[in-house]
Amino acid sequence: MSFLKIVNGASIQPRSGGAPRKIVLLLHGFGSSGTDMISLAPQWQEALPDTLFLAPHAPQRCNMMGAGYQWWGLSGFAPSALAAGTASAAPAIDAFIDRKLDQYGLTEADLALVGFSQGTMMALHIGLRRQRPVAAVVGYSGMLTGTLGLGHDKGANSPPVLLVHGTADPVVPIAALHMSESELKRLGVDVTTHISYGVGHSVDPVGLRLGRDFVAEAFGRAA
Repeated sequence: MSFLKIVNGASIQPRSGGAPRKIVLLLHGFGSSGTDMISLAPQWQEALPDTLFLAPHAPQRCNMMGAGYQWWGLSGFAPSALAAGTASAAPAIDAFIDRKLDQYGLTEADLALVGFSQGTMMALHIGLRRQRPVAAVVGYSGMLTGTLGLGHDKGANSPPVLLVHGTADPVVPIAALHMSESELKRLGVDVTTHISYGVGHSVDPVGLRLGRDFVAEAFGRAA
């Protein structure tokens, strides 16, 4: 394989104490890590007691952030660069997903992708292109980076998507949410959005609760 392999990160086992029946894959942002992203899991465990939470580190070290990682080197927000970046990082995440689903005897219907910032870009890219649809995609403070390979009939075979974004985000402007929503609807994807007024490049308690409930409901439909 020519792509870098995901080999480490953070995880939290199901609160029920049993074997995982669902997986929530948490994809961190640029310069962050799985160790940071896994902090979301304890706030979701009560609603998702049979769920394994996995928060891998991206396979590349981030030179701009000493202890952090990156899914790809983020040099700018030009649409072509973002689309190329997500495409280059996708094989490592797809391989990780394949490995974990096989390890636990689960399918895409038992998997939700949750991302923050650059992780949202990856979650949307992966979630809309898996051969079999995952249960749900939740994206915080990110955007859809491209629609190459996604036909207008994609909606019939795609997961429901929740996008949450702060109006005061100085890194990925709120306009990215509106653009992403428009593109997803054009593709026929079932997309829900929530605007967090006054919130910057972060996730507030309301956004966390909405994401948790969205994933729980999607898993319930897939059961």
